[in-house]
Amino acid sequence: MKAKFWPARTEERRATILAGLILLQAVCALFFTVDVIEDYRHDGQLDGPHMILESIAAVALIGGVIFLMVELRRLLQRMAVMQTGLEVARGNLADVIDAFFEEWQLTNAERDVALMILKGFDNEAIAGLRHTAAGTVRAQATNIYAKSATDGRAQFISLFMEELLAGDIGTVASHAEDTSKKGPTKEGSSPVG
Repeated sequence: MKAKFWPARTEERRATILAGLILLQAVCALFFTVDVIEDYRHDGQLDGPHMILESIAAVALIGGVIFLMVELRRLLQRMAVMQTGLEVARGNLADVIDAFFEEWQLTNAERDVALMILKGFDNEAIAGLRHTAAGTVRAQATNIYAKSATDGRAQFISLFMEELLAGDIGTVASHAEDTSKKGPTKEGSSPVG
């Protein structure tokens, strides 16, 4: 069993590291600031090289803490925007997938198999998950490829990858709805694309 100290995603890991650096830098800034104040209380002057160096270090560390806090805030805002975009894309991609499945008139079993194919499962794994024979899954996959006018697993998956990478997912979803009413496009291989 693997211990999970670091967050799984890169942006979350960056935010954790940045927060740790801010904390460390704040402790250092506090140390130097208290040291400068104590030295000033004993000597009454800030003109010695030691005092000047500690004062510069304290000011630099305080400035660094402020800068890193601003950067952490920006990073967290960017993560929130990215998460929202990802959730929207997931929802819209699900709509596109449903539109294709409706167009192809897939049965419920074929829909389940098609979704598992899109998730990357092979026929044996799908058969195990669905508690059916591998031959049944192969037959369902063959029906899916025939109904979708694709030549196999790779082309079937690439059909959806093209939609995901095509740009604005909202436009793709509305395009899928329009083409499902009109029928296949000029290329005749898929309803969208």
